[in-house]
Amino acid sequence: MKSINRNIFKCLAGVAAAAALTGCSDNFLEQDPLSFYEPSKTYSTEAGLQSALAQCDRHYKDMLMDGNGNVLPIASVYFMSDMGLYAKTDAGGGIMDDFASKITPTRGMAGGGDSNAMSRFYSESCNGIKLANTVLTYVDDVKGLDDKTRDAYKGRAYFHRAYKYYHMVLLFGDIPLITKIVQKPKQDYKSTSKEAIFQMLVHDLEFAVKHVPPQKEMSYKGAVNQEACMQLLIKCYLAVGEFAKAEAMATDLIDNHGLKLMEAPFGTNVPSGNPKTWEVKRNVMWDLHRGENIVHSANTETILPILNYHDENFTQYLTMRALGVHWSNGDIIDPDGVEHPAYNWARSDKNNYNEELDWLRVLGRGIGCFRTSWWFNKGMWYYDGELDTQDLRHNREVGNWVEMEDIKYNDKKSKYYGQHMRLYSDNGTLLCKDTIRSWYPIPLFKMYILDESAEKNQGANQFNGATKGDKCSNGNMYLFRLAETYLLRAEARFYQGKAGDAAKDVNVVRKRANAKKMFTTVTIGDICDERGRELYMEEWRQPELTRISWALARSGKPDERGQVYDIKTWDKQSGTDAAGGSYWYQRCLRYNIFNKGQITSKVNLNYRVDKRNLFWPVPNSVITANIEGQLRQNYGYDGYDDSVEMFTNWEDAVADE
Repeated sequence: MKSINRNIFKCLAGVAAAAALTGCSDNFLEQDPLSFYEPSKTYSTEAGLQSALAQCDRHYKDMLMDGNGNVLPIASVYFMSDMGLYAKTDAGGGIMDDFASKITPTRGMAGGGDSNAMSRFYSESCNGIKLANTVLTYVDDVKGLDDKTRDAYKGRAYFHRAYKYYHMVLLFGDIPLITKIVQKPKQDYKSTSKEAIFQMLVHDLEFAVKHVPPQKEMSYKGAVNQEACMQLLIKCYLAVGEFAKAEAMATDLIDNHGLKLMEAPFGTNVPSGNPKTWEVKRNVMWDLHRGENIVHSANTETILPILNYHDENFTQYLTMRALGVHWSNGDIIDPDGVEHPAYNWARSDKNNYNEELDWLRVLGRGIGCFRTSWWFNKGMWYYDGELDTQDLRHNREVGNWVEMEDIKYNDKKSKYYGQHMRLYSDNGTLLCKDTIRSWYPIPLFKMYILDESAEKNQGANQFNGATKGDKCSNGNMYLFRLAETYLLRAEARFYQGKAGDAAKDVNVVRKRANAKKMFTTVTIGDICDERGRELYMEEWRQPELTRISWALARSGKPDERGQVYDIKTWDKQSGTDAAGGSYWYQRCLRYNIFNKGQITSKVNLNYRVDKRNLFWPVPNSVITANIEGQLRQNYGYDGYDDSVEMFTNWEDAVADE
């Protein structure tokens, strides 16, 4: 029973503010925190509240990056989507290919290895919720605060809690609702419906929008501002079906807060890793995604950044390693069978290094843990049979996008030295043994981060992204930016039957990217595609598709193929056949390789998703820890029982705490 007690503390509520700020290790949970720590004193001052909110601000990074060089947590919400696949074939697929059979409450969301990148979303969401609840529990006891200041603190904490619950619910469905710090063990929780939780998020965020100051009244960037509260509220309005409110708030955010899409190069010029090998001609999309420019004073597009540079709280963000194609290995051969014809030569290797063939500093030393889908690579850039190569987000001429055929062989043992890589020889022989992991294009403008530590080391043979050495690489990210606001408004308009107006919003984003085609009307598929082009590795793809699936079913509007979804059944289906399921499921099948049979690429893989995988299973450890009550498991997984009671309004759940 002792281990069960620890789990319920860790997974559901925490024990006290001390746990919220220091984390919940098993050893810590064996003690009585109040015997050596009194949070009521620690958070009795404004300085204490500021400290707690600073922890909340830093926690974004814990959700999206963990220093892991193999699988970035943010990438794991793309594994079961239309946009890509888990590609670490030397792991034999592990749990990350056949999600339909391998994700279970006991196996799929626990254990070691790369699956932790998925399972950690539950525990990290709980940790973030505890941090926000710390502020909300003690803010009313702090003396000397005027109402305006107190309400601003509450609003920021509401935002942080809402951000965690937003993604947690869209990943895990009906879960326990925790709104305060628990001072003693509670083991009789009931689940709360996702509908009820989202209604609470709307309530809390409406308060936050009224009371959190706008960015123009703040002296620094990185703390929650009114604009960020508005952006998250727009998303919640869409989820609960308040489409007109979502449209109105998006219009307010676009028109009245000093925000504007960046349309020309700006800020600090950060060239490609080695212009002599691969030149990036300066352009707005490249500048927009350099960490140095995300918080630049000239950047009028940033709504809220995630700060990750030059301080003790820096977290490695190894985009080029985890996301980059595995180009420099023995799985790629030249037409004569020479292995490693493209290699990651260090600059100190004078016998082999050629500055004009230094692909290592351009692309990084990718290991191909996540690969993009054919739809992301090619399909969604076609219009009327023509491939759009002028769109800056898919443009090789300016250097933002790199195809494998752009890379040149740089091993002097190959007679093809200096020539472009090829997938097939003249007689049709396949020259890549692993096309899953080692042959796909690179959206360089999104992936590239100057690796400060490796750049200083002439012997470096790995350039991985935002690393820490004598000087931290700049790993800043966007939490929210204005381009997404236009696409959210497009959604709201589409659900209301205003597809022409929705097209105008999509076109604003496309025009800035110099896309070739503009729309006169749009489908929900067009909007989702544009989100993919614009927000790759910014949006949480699977949760956003789940939200869109929910809103689409509410609206009664058809998808791009004319299919209409039933709000009563959109999330209550299972199976791997092509019929039915949610919009998320249909996009996985239509635009990715899921459920199409075994694929042989170095190893045999069977990429499958089930309709039930729309939501991940609630971890079994959470359910079994709740020994005096019963939590619900999601539809289709072992333990699902529709007769298990849950709260259907959030006020009852809060009262039960």
